[in-house]
Amino acid sequence: MNSDKIRVLIVDDIPETRENVRKLLAFESDIEVVGVAGTGRDAIQSSKELHPNIVLMDINMPDLDGISAVEAITQEAPMVQVIMMSVQSDQDYLRRSMLAGARDFLTKPFNTDELISTIRRVNQMGQQRAAVMPQPMMTSAGPGGGMGMAVSAAPEGSVIVVFGPKGGIGTSALVVNLAVAMQQQPDVKVAVVDASLQFGDVGVMLNLQMSRSISDLSEAINDLDNDLVSTVISPHPSGIKVLLAPPRPELAELVLADHLERIIAQMRTMFDYIIIDTPSVLNDLVLTALDLADRVLLLTTADIPSIRNTSLVFQVVEALGYPRAKIRLVLSRFDQKNPITPKMIADNLKHEMAFQVPLDGLTVSSSIRQGLPFVTEQRSKPIAQAVRKMAEQLISELEVKNEPVVVEEPQRKRGGRLFR
Repeated sequence: MNSDKIRVLIVDDIPETRENVRKLLAFESDIEVVGVAGTGRDAIQSSKELHPNIVLMDINMPDLDGISAVEAITQEAPMVQVIMMSVQSDQDYLRRSMLAGARDFLTKPFNTDELISTIRRVNQMGQQRAAVMPQPMMTSAGPGGGMGMAVSAAPEGSVIVVFGPKGGIGTSALVVNLAVAMQQQPDVKVAVVDASLQFGDVGVMLNLQMSRSISDLSEAINDLDNDLVSTVISPHPSGIKVLLAPPRPELAELVLADHLERIIAQMRTMFDYIIIDTPSVLNDLVLTALDLADRVLLLTTADIPSIRNTSLVFQVVEALGYPRAKIRLVLSRFDQKNPITPKMIADNLKHEMAFQVPLDGLTVSSSIRQGLPFVTEQRSKPIAQAVRKMAEQLISELEVKNEPVVVEEPQRKRGGRLFR
């Protein structure tokens, strides 16, 4: 077994397709085809026996469809990364594949460059996820010698990710004001990372002049240290520090998921709290941010499309095996006149509503227009009071973070019967 090569298992019910894919990979020095399978059940067995890094899985299989096979593989071998293949590319297939545990989706026919780049990128994602999973300091067998327990020391700084599955629901406004509210607490150092790379709004909302950005750190990622981070982050009069999004959309391509992971790891040593603003899409970068988070503030609003999207996000994060307490559901733009109540939303999503941010369009729009956070300029407003209360509660929850934490192993289980 060559540990330096990406081990690939090809699964397709058509022998000609299996052979064509094998030929496409034959001349890549860093990729090794370790086996092929013609049925979903064979794929499950081969995954356990051959220990591939990547499984290329066709959706339409004769005995067990590819999505069901992926669920079984990711449950039996959670570190195996699956790439789905199909002639159909509609959104339902994409969503079902992701919920099953697949990491990417290739639409047939694909060319050599598409195949090779996808394999390498997904393999890199798998290495990233393995790196951020806690390493046990001490283990003990669970009941019957089954699942063990591990004691792991958490990193110094806490990471809070703010994510909204629908655009325009106040994600960036919450990030900015939450950061300033947390900074107002005694002896606290707070940083904001604008990971909405193509069209980040944090700099505008804080009236910061664009100088350097996260793309500058990506270009010097191998030289990353505290001094370099300090020269790139922008100071704000409130005391927070901001790592801005790139000044031009095309520069977003410079920032890879593993870059974000390394940047956040460095910033953990510099700040007590790092708050990450994210776009409304579950791409590699956002999934990495969610992995790194100690708390995820999941925003929703009291309308059917937002609630539906939020429900889909909960399915994804549950499939990824996140502890339930990691996710904090936030009702943004809460309006008492809305017939859809917070309790109705919580009951529908089967998740407690942790925070409510009142609707106040005038205050928010004035804050954005002036580049002045409303938690400082409009302190008496209910919306400002709600965000300050959120900041205090999050600090209280995360103050115990540096104590050794007992976690179940494995921490993440993707797939499973939940989404059959």
